[in-house]
Amino acid sequence: MDYREYIAKKLNVENVTAADIAKSPNSEMGDFALPCFKLAKIFRRSPVQIAEGLKNGFKTDEVISEVSAVNGYLNFKVNKSGLAAEVLGRILLEGEMYGSSSIGKGKTVCIDYSSVNIAKPFHIGHLSTTVIGGALYKIFKFLGYNVVGINHLGDYGTQFGKLICAYKKWGVKEEVEKGGIHAINALYVRFNEEADEEMESAAREYFRLIESGDKEANELFEWFKTLTLNYVKNIYDKLNITFDSYAGERFYTDKMQPVIDELKEKKLLKESEGAQIVDLDGYGMPPCLILRSDGASLYATRDLAAAIYRKKTYDFYKCLYVVAYQQNLHFKQVFKVLELMGRDWAKDMVHVAYGMVSLEDGAMSTRKGKVVWLEDVISKCIEKAYAVIDEKNSALENKAEIAKVVGLGAVVFGALYNNKIKDIVFSYDKVLSFEGETSVYVQYTCARANSVLTKSGVKPFLPSGYEPNAQEAEVIKALSAFPQTVLDASEKYEPSLIARFAVDLAQRYNKFYLDCKILTAEGAQKDFRLALTKATLQTLKNALTLLGIGVPEKM
Repeated sequence: MDYREYIAKKLNVENVTAADIAKSPNSEMGDFALPCFKLAKIFRRSPVQIAEGLKNGFKTDEVISEVSAVNGYLNFKVNKSGLAAEVLGRILLEGEMYGSSSIGKGKTVCIDYSSVNIAKPFHIGHLSTTVIGGALYKIFKFLGYNVVGINHLGDYGTQFGKLICAYKKWGVKEEVEKGGIHAINALYVRFNEEADEEMESAAREYFRLIESGDKEANELFEWFKTLTLNYVKNIYDKLNITFDSYAGERFYTDKMQPVIDELKEKKLLKESEGAQIVDLDGYGMPPCLILRSDGASLYATRDLAAAIYRKKTYDFYKCLYVVAYQQNLHFKQVFKVLELMGRDWAKDMVHVAYGMVSLEDGAMSTRKGKVVWLEDVISKCIEKAYAVIDEKNSALENKAEIAKVVGLGAVVFGALYNNKIKDIVFSYDKVLSFEGETSVYVQYTCARANSVLTKSGVKPFLPSGYEPNAQEAEVIKALSAFPQTVLDASEKYEPSLIARFAVDLAQRYNKFYLDCKILTAEGAQKDFRLALTKATLQTLKNALTLLGIGVPEKM
């Protein structure tokens, strides 16, 4: 049951919807609250008078057991017995589908994320786009949407001419095959360090050969692409990341000219210092560059072509771009140009911006080969997770497999816990802590709950008419919030809401676990507490799964 919707309908006050009713910050006052301040102008009365009047007209029932008016707030207490039966019953019935919805049925969401560059390894800067996009993919699927995950490969540009030039000059096929993407990257770095004008000229010629369809140049390019995709798919598999399309920049080469022609027809294209632009001065933005003075296309040209192709191919409800905040202006320009072209669906395109990731020593990627590879971060997290687990429980079986699940979870959760727009300083010690706001803490809570259920030796069931105590009620309230949390995460494109929910639920369950007997309780109390434990375990699993994080049975 959506209690906010229930309260709003029962109030039946114009201008008051479920969105106006919030979870109460003070559980002693109530479970939900309606601030009456925005109603003061409408009804021309003080918020205190409005709250008092609404309280007097609200009849309590089997769902809402108590209503109070305090300082302009209308507070509602939910019938704890009824709430427990409704929430726990739903979780035990729906299982891994608890929190899901069919709200997205018949609608398609395209998500452009990760978007790796061919011939360049993953560095830690790719972490956020990859895991934020991966989580949004799972969240929208969970809500019934048809989701198209797009890896808009960076597979176009003069850098590939440079790479072919470097390979022809220094490369050995067997060594590159063996070294894979790191061997390719080493060649590229060497080119940038040693290139003279003659080599730069050769690189431009090789890129021209790629574009003109030269057999050898394109075979080398496709080889580099295959080595790259084999490498990144291994990382994607580890991180539970899914894509449905790897159509990159090169895919849109033959789709740009129709866009340029349309811009000309609609008199949107102007010449400026030899370049072709769309003037956006009247919209508070610098011009959007479409063609350079030498006739070469730019990112905006390809993104315009890609957007039009995606709308035609997928007829999306929303098209998301999970790209760092440094590209804010670029996407504002692209979306505005589409709007000026008469594409009314431009309003359905969203730039999901995020902050940067660095290690505690400030390390980030540079263009000179000094990079922090994501695969090294993953390996180090797994290695450190093994050491922590071994110290905590040296007798634990399958420690290596468990360490892998814990280490990978720490990498993902570390990038998802904070609001996406914040810059992140990645700390191995913090993300692998058994205490605090970490995936390890949540996973350990799952292992604890699983242990309780295993030791009980019975299948939990929900006794009727049980009245929860304060600690139990806190867990139930947290559990009841999960479906709305998933919806909020989708509407705000903010997976951190689910990460924070998981930590909050784990904290409430652990307080209940420490304060209340479970296995030594008796009768209905024991039955209820086992059902509460199973519901908590299931909901935490659901939350972590949406983030792309696994749950070990033991820790």
